[in-house]
Amino acid sequence: MRIAVLSDIHSNLAALDAVLAQAGTVDAIWQLGDVVGYGPEPDAVVERLAELGAVGVQGNHDAAALGGSEIEYFNPEARAAMDWTRARISGQTRTWLAALPLRLVTNDTTLVHGSPRDPTWEYVTSKAIARASLEAIDTTNAVHGHTHVPVAFVLDGEELTAETPADGESVPLGGGRRLFLNPGSVGQPRDGDPRASYCILDLAAATATWHRAAYDIGEVQLAMRAAGLPERLAARLRVGL
Repeated sequence: MRIAVLSDIHSNLAALDAVLAQAGTVDAIWQLGDVVGYGPEPDAVVERLAELGAVGVQGNHDAAALGGSEIEYFNPEARAAMDWTRARISGQTRTWLAALPLRLVTNDTTLVHGSPRDPTWEYVTSKAIARASLEAIDTTNAVHGHTHVPVAFVLDGEELTAETPADGESVPLGGGRRLFLNPGSVGQPRDGDPRASYCILDLAAATATWHRAAYDIGEVQLAMRAAGLPERLAARLRVGL
């Protein structure tokens, strides 16, 4: 079974389509939240995921788009983009986002946006948080988003290591190890690489492999500016921060 693991698409259809084209044929698509927010095409992104049968979880931006209080914690640019999103998303998009759970368990893997302890808000940014997250679940592995940074936390016995996979790098699954993986962000990477980031889980080969997909960032920036979205959100796409 070959699974595309995507997170933090943030209404960036061009980035999503580049990832899907590069990933090729997969048996499943898992999305880890923050499908909307920041970017200019929330309805189109949700429509694409829905037509492909993607499954996944709700992120803080998805909850905010539905009118949730999460917006109160956003910085001014994020809040402005969310106000724009709330005013424009369709009823079909709202229904799809509202149906997303906060956590999902499939194929011995727990899917969350933030962490198993706090699916909406906790950022997994350290080995201590990763260890506590693995202790909070019953599955062997877990995947998460929220930080916009690709990482693999690997628990082998009592030793937990953190790896930052580059484009094309893999980590093995199984062998008694437990993994907590972040595919990075499709629509707004924050690790200094502006290319869309995602992960492929190959259950037959027992590997998780990270990939980067280039896309027309200028096209998305033009769409954001035309929509009146905050300039900082458009500008940061070029540098991946």
